[in-house]
Amino acid sequence: MRNKMEPSILMECPHCHEEIPGEECRDCGARVPLKSRYCMHCGTRLEAHAQGPTDHDDELDLENRILCPDGACTGIIIDGRCSECGKPFNGS
Repeated sequence: MRNKMEPSILMECPHCHEEIPGEECRDCGARVPLKSRYCMHCGTRLEAHAQGPTDHDDELDLENRILCPDGACTGIIIDGRCSECGKPFNGS
């Protein structure tokens, strides 16, 4: 059930078919989930959401990072939580 008022910024979950609020990438125009840090299509950093207290890009140790255990998430564990989905990580 798509919202007819904003068809260009709504997306649909391929699994549950729920609406996912989104916005357009300023570089390529692709639809990306709302509050995304990067465009999933062209990789452009979306500055409005990229800055903040959890943005540790300069401090990351890429050799020793811990990936989110959720198989569908692309985040890494920072301060005990996933940087993308926010799920807590207990170390197992």
